[in-house]
Parts: sequence; C-alpha cells; structure tokens
Amino acid sequence: MAAKARVDALRAEGRSIIDFTIGEPDFPTPQHIVEAGIAALSAGHTRYTAATGTPALRRAIADKLQRENSLSYGVDQIVVGIGAKHIIYNAFAATLNEGDEVIIPTPFWVSYPDMVALNGGTPVIVGCDESSGFKLTAAALEKSITPRTRWLVLNTPNNPSGAVYTASELKALCEVLMRHPQVWVMTDEIYEHFVYAGAQHVSPLQVQPELADRTLVINGVSKAYAMTGWRIGYGAGPRPLMQALGLLITQSTTCATGVSQAAVVAALSGSQQCVAEGAALFAQRRERIVALVNAIDGIRCLAPDGAFYIFPSVQGLLGKSTPQGKQLANDVDVMMYFLEQAGVATIDGTSYGQPGYLRFSFATSLEQIEQGCAQLAAAVAALK
Repeated sequence: MAAKARVDALRAEGRSIIDFTIGEPDFPTPQHIVEAGIAALSAGHTRYTAATGTPALRRAIADKLQRENSLSYGVDQIVVGIGAKHIIYNAFAATLNEGDEVIIPTPFWVSYPDMVALNGGTPVIVGCDESSGFKLTAAALEKSITPRTRWLVLNTPNNPSGAVYTASELKALCEVLMRHPQVWVMTDEIYEHFVYAGAQHVSPLQVQPELADRTLVINGVSKAYAMTGWRIGYGAGPRPLMQALGLLITQSTTCATGVSQAAVVAALSGSQQCVAEGAALFAQRRERIVALVNAIDGIRCLAPDGAFYIFPSVQGLLGKSTPQGKQLANDVDVMMYFLEQAGVATIDGTSYGQPGYLRFSFATSLEQIEQGCAQLAAAVAALK
C-alpha cells in the first residue's frame, strides 16, 4: 500500500507510471455478483449481521470448502471477517501471549511478522531460497520449532514468490507437526484458484486430516472474484478458536458489511466460470511477463506456479551505477531506480524477507506488461 501511495503521488505530479505493485485483479467484480449486492441493498440488507457472518454466507462457505477442498466444516466452525487479513490478525490476538513464537517462511506476505509482533508474539523467520523453490522444507521446520512455538504460517500459493506446495511436500511438513502438538497451522489459501503449468492447489488438511483440531484455514473472495473492495474473508477451524474470533469481532468491528456478505453468497454459490476465466487470463500474462523479464540482462526470474506475481532476482544488477552516478547497492536501490528512471513501480524483496529480489504483479493488462518491461530493459541498458 505504501508503494501504491508513492505511485499515486508521482502520477499526481504528472508522471506516467506503470504499476506492478498492487495485488488485485484489474478486471471488475463479475456482474452477477454486483447485481446480487444491488438486490441485497434493495431488499434492506443494510443492518448489523451476526458477528461471525450471516447463516447464509457461512453455509455457502461450508459448501465451498466441501465442494472444492474436500474439507468438512459446520457453520459454527466458520467466521467471516473484513477481509482475510482481519481473520489472521484476530487469530493472533486470540492465541498469542508475550514471547510466543510464530514460524514464518520467507519470502512472506509483508503483514505476517508485523501482525505477530503487534500481538506480543515473536516472528521466527525461516529463510527459504531458490534452491527449495522458495518453500519450507521438513528439516528447516523441525529445526525451527521450540517449546514456545505456537503457530506455523503457510501461504500456498505464495505471495510474493508464486510457490505452490505439492501434496508430498505438505505431507513431509505435516509429519513434523504431528510430533509437536503445541504447534498450530495457519494455512493462507487466498490464491488457491490461480495455479499454472500443471500445478495443483492442495490444502494441508487434505493430506493430514488429523491436524484439523489445530489448523486455521484462511481464505476469501478478494482475488478469485475481483472483490478486493468488498472486504470479505473467512476462516474455518476448531470451535474454541472460532468462538474466540467471534468474541473479538463482537468487541471490535461488530460484523462484516451485510450487503457484501450477500454478494459473496452469490459469488460462492453461483457459476464459477468467472474464476476460470480470470485464471486463464493470468496464465497468459504469466507466460508473457516471465519471458520478457528473463530477456533483460542481469535479471533472473523463475516461472511462478501460482498467484499473480513474479519474484525475479536482481542481484545481477547490484554494484552497477545509474546514469546519475549512484551505485545500486541493494534491491531497494534497484526498485527506486526502476521507479524514477523507468517509470515502473515494483516492490523490493527486502520487504518480503528476501533481499535481492523484486515483486512484480501481473494483475494488469498485457499492454502494460509489455510497455513496462520495455521501459525496464531500457533502464537496465543505461546502467554502467
């Protein structure tokens, strides 16, 4: 969001900026979902709902989890929040005491460590590099667990790397977790519908159902249905945890917006063609941006298996000098050079716990992708 604010400020100054920062689809919410929201307003869905969400929405979520993920949850095991972030934050608030540890593999979504720290916990950052496909291994997990470990956070498909854990990789992690009953699992699956090149999304509970009594499944509709501004996410998990989340919501935000909840019922229960079309569009963009970025000297990019980001290494540019004589010492310098020189906004890998990389969102048009990459190539060619 800070990067987007910088882009907006430059645009206000009259600069033409191609924005690869923001993690939201560039197409509108599907019309049938919008119409469901309008109908809900007309029908008077403008009042408070239950703190944990309307019965209709929680039933639709339970049906979705069974239909798409083979996960069985009762309505009382589901809590609706103001975006998935709301559920994650409240889960940490409900469970963390001072000094409790939360294992977070790199590269991580930028909010995880801060939300842990804000709630008195200690983020335990575990480095995962290209050699493991930016994925946590069983050996690294085992080494990181202590008696104070409270949670493991898994994000698959991953933001920012696009890494997708296979069933066998998840099984190995789950076998470690089975030996450590004090460790709960938070599995953030918000990008589940965007997987490519034969990759498949698998939830940890699909390979190790025995972890159900200490697993919180996080999901939402922002990405799959282009509903970022509607602000609806949800969590599914053990009843005691979900009751605690409900109490926190009661004393903080009261409930999610009623009209948004009604629209999400239509999203989850109606035709899923819009999701398939979005995934196909992102697959096409993924191929194009990977090819264009890999053609730029000094930048190396793995093709992501999921989400809508690439996470290229810019280590080949470090040590070079800009036309103004400034040496590029790190990924933040490269990010700022691309913004100021090329008019292309990206996000530094340092913010995701992975220095030497940049995150590009390809949730934008092919025209913008091609123009942006051409401008990046010209900026790189100007380095000395």
